[in-house]
Amino acid sequence: MTDWEVVIGLEVHARLLTRSKIFCACATDFGAPPNTHVCPVCLGYPGALPALNRRAVELAIRAGLATGCTIQERSIFARKNYFYPDLPKGYQISQFEEPLATGGRIGSVRLRRIHLEEDAGKLIHVSDASLVDLNRAGVPLIEIVSEPDIRSAVDADAYLTRLRQILMYGEICDGNMEEGSLRCDANVSIRRPGEPLGTRAEIKNLNSFRFLRNAIEFEIQRQIVILKGGGRVSQETRLFDPASGETRAMRSKEEAHDYRYFPEPDLFTLSIDRAWVEDVARSLPVMPDARVEKYVAMGIPAAEAEALVATRELADYFEAVASGGNPKAAANWVRNEVLHLGHFRIEPVMLARLIAMIDAGTIGSKVAKEVFQEMAESGEAPDAIVERRGLAQVADPAVIRDAAQRVVEQHPTQVAQYRGGKTQVFGFLVGQLMKQTRGKAKAELANEILKELLDV
Repeated sequence: MTDWEVVIGLEVHARLLTRSKIFCACATDFGAPPNTHVCPVCLGYPGALPALNRRAVELAIRAGLATGCTIQERSIFARKNYFYPDLPKGYQISQFEEPLATGGRIGSVRLRRIHLEEDAGKLIHVSDASLVDLNRAGVPLIEIVSEPDIRSAVDADAYLTRLRQILMYGEICDGNMEEGSLRCDANVSIRRPGEPLGTRAEIKNLNSFRFLRNAIEFEIQRQIVILKGGGRVSQETRLFDPASGETRAMRSKEEAHDYRYFPEPDLFTLSIDRAWVEDVARSLPVMPDARVEKYVAMGIPAAEAEALVATRELADYFEAVASGGNPKAAANWVRNEVLHLGHFRIEPVMLARLIAMIDAGTIGSKVAKEVFQEMAESGEAPDAIVERRGLAQVADPAVIRDAAQRVVEQHPTQVAQYRGGKTQVFGFLVGQLMKQTRGKAKAELANEILKELLDV
């Protein structure tokens, strides 16, 4: 691979979280019986006119702002003309020359544009027939187009992961790839370092992270084999076959002129008021990159911080626990015990109180885990559990010293061994001290006092 440079750009289609379609009032519910959420507009009946869904535009603005794009005050819808059985009008209403949002960045990957468009229907292939379900036709989408800044399948995975998080944080798209809410096309080419861009192949409709990685990795190797053999890579659209792990030619790759774009005559120019953009900006939550930076500043390692921003719900929960005053302990408890529960059954304020009890020396970490499990089962407050069960840690030096003195008197053989240089028996004596206090002695204090008695 050192002889080749991989160049990848991604085009991501995200279904917007609206209750109705982009140009009509039909519902966008997933899983309805085929062809039940349709009307003359989304079926393309002659004379039926589109009316733009304001909520779809607002969600597209949210996506643009969340990714650092410039929201254009003026954008234009166009007709993208092509024939396919799941496209009842014979064209798709999209944006071409003047999209809603431009620029922006996700990590090190620049964005070229984000534009609004309508989804097509869905073809279902049964033996020798193809059936069409037009429930999806007209569902609002945004297409997020990256610059060709991605250099590996791993980087493509990381880019799509962060983009999906951003869309879900902003309540723009539900990110459900299995249901087709988020679909990805990968443009892949290779070149010798320093040479111009190679011929790209576009791999369509990748609907899982695993498929994205596998398809890109296969396509890279396929193109290398062709070029090493003296051949030329064809510019084409390809599909990924998960069963074989291979990409297969679908059709020659169209260019923009093949679609005969022209302005949609039934829709006005879309004008975005600056006050609207500012209002949308104020409604956005803090995004994952900013949260990672914030958590690292709290002293949390970058890898742990990244794990904590996996979902907005998790990040919000962690921040609520960390507000109790110990972010590092909060991160540890959230990433381990809380995530092992599989949900956020314990209120963050209660977990913060549990952590505060550990910090104050009221209970030890082992007892704290017992209390945590009981909190998850009963919903009881940690201090109430500790008091009811008598679990409070013994931190009185006089009480611990009395117990340590009894251990020294009851185990003369081990004491002699320790004083003779066999220091490994110290662990045994500590265990006996813990028995004397029913496991409640504060460990650091118990070790210190016992060692003081033994070293005389």
